[in-house]
Amino acid sequence: MSTAFVLGNGHSRQLVPVNQLSRWGEIYGCNAIYRDFLPSVLISTDTPISTRIQEEGIPTKLKHYTRKPIANSGSHRIPQDYFGFSSGPVAAGVACDNGHRVIYLLGFDLGPLDNNRFNNIYADTEFYKKSSARPTFTGNWVKQLCTIAKKYPQANFIRILGQSSANIPEFTRIGNWANLSMDNFLDRINTGKGL
Repeated sequence: MSTAFVLGNGHSRQLVPVNQLSRWGEIYGCNAIYRDFLPSVLISTDTPISTRIQEEGIPTKLKHYTRKPIANSGSHRIPQDYFGFSSGPVAAGVACDNGHRVIYLLGFDLGPLDNNRFNNIYADTEFYKKSSARPTFTGNWVKQLCTIAKKYPQANFIRILGQSSANIPEFTRIGNWANLSMDNFLDRINTGKGL
């Protein structure tokens, strides 16, 4: 089975050596991840960061999806089925569209940090809220991920849970959804067993 690693930007992702994942599957990333690491596929839905990505020529180095591609930038329009979705869910949907049937979701914390603050490793940087800000509402992301998992019943979605990952009851009702602890996931990528 073909494997994809979809990287969100929640704090739990910081434990993952993302540069080692490509030996096991294709890497999909979101928004500002390109500042630190170039995935195979980059998704950005918000106009300001999407424009910056295109202006910096990032789409010439990888496959970039956005809602409003700039002419001749090399970017691609987000598929219509996910056009109104947020970046992380779009990345999961595109991974499925590309034929991947094992989808690991990393950094999809979908909740606040312990101090009830904004959970994003790019907080306090351009295009992102302050680290002192209240958390972003994640209900739409949860609904969108559930929609994608149900659209692709032949795919297996595995959400990696770190210390800052929220418990999402809706996911437990999806037959092709599983949770995996960060420790177990790190064992998998270190040994290659179970991937």
